[in-house]
Amino acid sequence: MTLGDSRTGKLAGNLAAFGRTLRRAGVQLDSARIGLSAQAALEVGLSNRHDLSAALEAVLVSREQDRMVFRELFEAFFRDPNMAHKLLSQMLPSAEGKAEPSKRRPRVREALSPPKIRGPQAKPSAQDQKLDFDAAMTASDVHRLRHADFNAMSASEYRLVERLARDIPLPLPQHASRRLQPGTRGARLHWSGVMRAAVRLGGETLHLPKRQRRQQPLPLLLLVDVSGSMERYARLLLAFLHAATHKHPRRAVFAFGTQLTDLSVAFKLADTDAMLSHANVLIEYFAGGTQLGQALESLRTHHARTLVGRRTMVLVITDGLDTGEPQLLSKELDWLKLHTRRILWLNPLLRFDGYAPLAQGAQALSRAAHGMVAIHNLTKLEDLASSLARLMRQ
Repeated sequence: MTLGDSRTGKLAGNLAAFGRTLRRAGVQLDSARIGLSAQAALEVGLSNRHDLSAALEAVLVSREQDRMVFRELFEAFFRDPNMAHKLLSQMLPSAEGKAEPSKRRPRVREALSPPKIRGPQAKPSAQDQKLDFDAAMTASDVHRLRHADFNAMSASEYRLVERLARDIPLPLPQHASRRLQPGTRGARLHWSGVMRAAVRLGGETLHLPKRQRRQQPLPLLLLVDVSGSMERYARLLLAFLHAATHKHPRRAVFAFGTQLTDLSVAFKLADTDAMLSHANVLIEYFAGGTQLGQALESLRTHHARTLVGRRTMVLVITDGLDTGEPQLLSKELDWLKLHTRRILWLNPLLRFDGYAPLAQGAQALSRAAHGMVAIHNLTKLEDLASSLARLMRQ
């Protein structure tokens, strides 16, 4: 079968709409890649489905964690021409076919689900059902979601905000390590560099390179509360921390509720959705009670040597509603404060005006922490980096 000109007919529009669907699923691509996909389709033709899929994947996917998302969307999108048109017009509640919707990845289900349209545009007109239909949020909706509390969002809004949170950067404070590297400042000369420069200049020593201490991020210890009161915050913050600290050289992540769970193995996965699925398997007490004192005791007993040290930055994500023994919590917090550099309490209850830590667990955590920051919406997550910088300057 010979493929005709992609600039005429429906192929170009189908490929463009397929690119928009990939972007909804979080795949990073631009119009240039979509143009390359049309050229790739011309080269391989439509006679072999696997060849077409491989060609489009080669030009549209640049990250390893997006490959499975692309393949699932390709199967759903190009199953038959009618299905493609229905998905493009976004009139079906879910994709039809062999694959079970519940078994699809969250990014794929979200990309194939129709957006909720309210107001006078609830009934789409014939013009809205064309091939180039592309739903987009208004500026007021984006502004509202940036300041909306995670606990007060609908399911669709929560999925969107969770995806937006993965793109928020978190530059961490740095410290001077013991290792040296060539630089312009420093107390020691870089003798091998001095000799190489002298050889190039005929034995003349005109430049004296030095060795300075290498800068690297502070070791990071993350303690995430997964109790019932933190249920809506835990998943979103785990996704945010996974994406924001994926390049951190020294990072340890623990979830705590009625006991402590090491999530470092799950955080080594490149795909955030895969990390959340693996963390859900590891955590056996999700949405239960909170016993931070017992969790810190387990950290001191079994995991103290993994990361805890005088340079470690500790982020404790909890609302402070602890149900354990206050004496044990105070004792373990004193030990943690003595063996780490800074403790920052990320508290979603700070969204309430006039909040005060009245519970015994919250009072103990307030005395031990060097600072307390709100993390109940996207704006507060964006301000987290500046809060860490201010904490280090104290």
